[in-house]
Amino acid sequence: MKRVKLAALALVAALGWTGAVAAQTNVAVGVTGSATDVGLWVADKKGFFREEGITVTFNTFDSAARMISLLGTSELDVGAGAHSAGLFNAVGRGIDIRIVADKSQNVTGRGSQKLLVRKEHIDSGRFKTLADLKGMKIAGSAPGSAASTVILKFLEKGGLKADDIDNVYMAFPQMGVALQNGAVDAALPAEPAVSSALRLGGIVAVANDYDVYPVHQISEILYAGKFAKEKPEVARKFMRAYLRGVRAHNDSLGPDGAFVGEKGDEIVSILTQYGSFKDPKVWRSFTFSSCGPDGTLHVPSIKEDLAIWKQQGLIEVQVEADKAIDTSFVQWALKDLGPYVKK
Repeated sequence: MKRVKLAALALVAALGWTGAVAAQTNVAVGVTGSATDVGLWVADKKGFFREEGITVTFNTFDSAARMISLLGTSELDVGAGAHSAGLFNAVGRGIDIRIVADKSQNVTGRGSQKLLVRKEHIDSGRFKTLADLKGMKIAGSAPGSAASTVILKFLEKGGLKADDIDNVYMAFPQMGVALQNGAVDAALPAEPAVSSALRLGGIVAVANDYDVYPVHQISEILYAGKFAKEKPEVARKFMRAYLRGVRAHNDSLGPDGAFVGEKGDEIVSILTQYGSFKDPKVWRSFTFSSCGPDGTLHVPSIKEDLAIWKQQGLIEVQVEADKAIDTSFVQWALKDLGPYVKK
């Protein structure tokens, strides 16, 4: 009799486990593989998504701008990357894509991007100040990207205009090689591609993004409208799990933004597993931009970027930033989690 009961309990446990797996909802997430995908990776590795009944599938893109059409058709549920002119054009045409939470902000002392210049231009005197960017080929991630407004601000500080340079577009990891082989003269990659490029040699970091844009909302969590409307409970739970991941990352950082202690070791191991660089030293070699543990967006810089793109003629429809911003999912998660307190 005892054996029968044990067998029955084992069967119930097995059926229960199977049911739990069946109840998992798959969420397709677009990422760029940048350092600030850390919150998503941590939430996945530490089981925060799984605890919410969510299985995440990561899809890597060389620019968030290339996620827009897939978010518009709901082939992606979630995007992790920067707002762009393409995003606002889509929203202005009635395509439901929402900026729902902070992913990273470049703030003074905590930036993800550096302006890199070939060392030979510095040694020869070709480059001394930002005014010397005139006539150079400069690599950016995509036209109308959030990073493109940083390049424009570098030009403005040097007294230059957008048409004073030759824009070249490529993925962040390709920029170091392009600088080294002379295909471009300067570039604005994001970490960890900055550190990777500098290790190649023959490349110099001449300025930080925050030197010209002191507070810049550089990337966000984006929701496809269909995901937000048809699976609101999943979308809310996704946000709660994501913020838990971001908070675990923030808990691992010391006052100077460097990884410290056992918590730091754990986050670095996750970055090494999920990221493109498999040497833990890479992830410790730079200071991460600010990944907000409460998911709060810096809306003024989003609006400033949009105004710049309008001035450049990149916005083809009538649209305002507020039409694309939906903070309801963050607000729901914060009611449960409360404001962040460092552990």
